[in-house]
Amino acid sequence: MHLHLLQIFPEIGINETLDSGAATARSMAEGWDNQWLDLLQNNTSNNLYGALTNLGVFFAVGTLLFFMVQWLKDVIYSEYSRPISGLIWPFIVVVLLSNAGNGSILSTLTLGVRNFINTVNQQVVATADIEQTYQQALNMSLAEEVAGSLLRPCQSLTGEQQTQCFAKASDQIDNLWREYRNLYGNRIWIQRLENQVISLKFGTGNLSDTSFNALLGNTAQTSIKSFLISLQYAFQNLIEATMLLIAALGPLAVGASLLPGAGKPIFAWLTGFFSAGIAKISFNIIAAVTAAVIINGPAENPNANPDLMWFIIFLGILAPLLSLVVAGAGGFAVFSAISNTAALVKDRI
Repeated sequence: MHLHLLQIFPEIGINETLDSGAATARSMAEGWDNQWLDLLQNNTSNNLYGALTNLGVFFAVGTLLFFMVQWLKDVIYSEYSRPISGLIWPFIVVVLLSNAGNGSILSTLTLGVRNFINTVNQQVVATADIEQTYQQALNMSLAEEVAGSLLRPCQSLTGEQQTQCFAKASDQIDNLWREYRNLYGNRIWIQRLENQVISLKFGTGNLSDTSFNALLGNTAQTSIKSFLISLQYAFQNLIEATMLLIAALGPLAVGASLLPGAGKPIFAWLTGFFSAGIAKISFNIIAAVTAAVIINGPAENPNANPDLMWFIIFLGILAPLLSLVVAGAGGFAVFSAISNTAALVKDRI
């Protein structure tokens, strides 16, 4: 689930800005999908992943010597039970790193796991129209800042000039309310914000800084919100980049898995990959649940006038941290499960 930072300027139409932001979000998602295909599937013999696969094969050949020394030692001292089960690892490494023409089996499996994680993530987002709820809560928290960016220049004016400035800005903001109603219907929070702007448009006398900022915020708050929204958008892209980096290092983890020892690099690689996926899903769940609380609570209360700065702080800082904590705990559980399963299989063979 990606979102875009809504930036409204007097010379730019509201509809065009919303459409441009949505197109940017879609193009970013498509860009990541294409990058995954280019790295793991298309021309894998001539790209970065092909080079890393060759390096993984080199590691596998190099570590095979250590594996054979340990295997012969087990043959002598373990009465053949452990050596026979140990032969599974060379077989696994050869199968995963073998090139079938359009990429190794490992690249195909990696892309399949990524698609599975994305499918689960999309199911989470699509449930009960969570994506629209999330975007609505974000737009609700930004609507005052958008209106303030148009009305704030009027604050320094007086008399008839200020009245004309408010009237002109209000006409531009009406396009924003119209677009919001087209997206979300005639919501109470839209009407509440519209009434605030109308009170400024038809207010009498000069407005004090305190009264103006209480209604429409201030420049510093707008800058902070923009930064925090950009921060959480950067976190979502960082998760995508992390998963792609871990996927690219898969051949090295597989190639080094013939080293003697209980802990195999392939286990750590799988743990890191699933942990990144858990972080991605966790962030979307956290953000969606928090947005639902806002939309089903203060957004529907005509007497409420909530300060949603906490929601932006939560999205930009706390939600990414919480999702990383959950991913760390989930990754540890995945690592333990994989290690225990491998040990159980080895003992049964």
